[in-house]
Amino acid sequence: MFISLIIILALLGLSTTTGLLILHQLKNQKEEPLDLKLQSLEQNLKAALQEKMAQNRQDLIEKLGDNHIKSLQILQEGLQKGRLETSEQVKTALFDSAKSLSERIEKLTDSTENKLKEISGQVDKRLSEGFEKTTITFADVVKRLALIDQAQQKISELSGNVVSLQDLLADKRSRGAFGEIQLASLIRNVLPESSFALQATLSNSSRADCLLYLPEPTGNIVIDSKFPLENFQRLMNSSISEADKKLAEQQFRQDIKKHIKDISEKYIINGETSDGAIMFIPAEAIFAEIHAHYPDLVEASYRAKVWLASPTTMMAILTTVRAVLKDDATKKQVHNIQKHIQALSKDFDRFQGRMDALQKHIELANKDVNEVNISAKKISGAFDKIEKVELQANNMLSVDDLLGMDSETEQK
Repeated sequence: MFISLIIILALLGLSTTTGLLILHQLKNQKEEPLDLKLQSLEQNLKAALQEKMAQNRQDLIEKLGDNHIKSLQILQEGLQKGRLETSEQVKTALFDSAKSLSERIEKLTDSTENKLKEISGQVDKRLSEGFEKTTITFADVVKRLALIDQAQQKISELSGNVVSLQDLLADKRSRGAFGEIQLASLIRNVLPESSFALQATLSNSSRADCLLYLPEPTGNIVIDSKFPLENFQRLMNSSISEADKKLAEQQFRQDIKKHIKDISEKYIINGETSDGAIMFIPAEAIFAEIHAHYPDLVEASYRAKVWLASPTTMMAILTTVRAVLKDDATKKQVHNIQKHIQALSKDFDRFQGRMDALQKHIELANKDVNEVNISAKKISGAFDKIEKVELQANNMLSVDDLLGMDSETEQK
């Protein structure tokens, strides 16, 4: 029985001393009944077992504590090492990015400085040219002022020797020449040389002061200059008697009628000229007097198809003639104009295509600038986060993570 108890105690993991102690107690309890002995034995075994379990638990806790501390130390060392490696990688990547950005900024700065220098050179050149032109202009103005002073001196010297217009126009030939010169000056100032002929001879041997070449159906128009001055001056003289004034009116009316008749008979030729002619009166006062006080003369000119014209109205007539000539030339060159318009349309189509291509290039350049700006903002944001965020061993962030966080922030 004692041997069996010792085996049981060994199986339970109790020490030999504990087992001998229990057996000694059993020996001292020989006199007690068996049930009591077994009961006492059970209690002693339970107490010994609990003591052993408590000791084993304590040993296990101590072993586990030592292993846990070692594991934590190893884990901490690994995390610290990883943090240092990651920090070095972040510093290297940021240094490379900063270096690349600095190189790009330096290139952009150099390019900008070169452009500014080029623009500054062009501005200086333009200003220099402008100053030179201004200096030349001022010098020219000074020369012209000197010439004007000389001309004024000559005018002052010649003013005493100028003959009055009234004396100059007293002769009929002088008046005729004056009218012809004034008419020629008006025509040359408005019309091209190919559209008229001065002192043109017609088929009836009559010589016209001017012949205008107009397209059909108008045809060629003759302009003849007439200057009825003598009777007009007598008519305007307030010192003459009433009888002399009436006589002057009759003679003035006869002069105008004779001029209208002569122009109608000489310068309106069927098949050669237009069905009308123009009588040029070089004096606005005579023209106004006829239209104001002699309506019968105006009606006579209409019937004879001779149109009266003063220098002012002649300018309007010649302007209309120029418009007619221009319109006729345009009609003759309409096919050439159409060709030029078609060529211009093709050039404009090419211009539109090139403008579209230029717009695309500008849009791409704008897109690249925006992307560079976004990258710069991302890198600046990453620098700010690196300065503010505390790098922990259990929560390390890479450069890609920081840039990714920046992208998400921008999208939000």
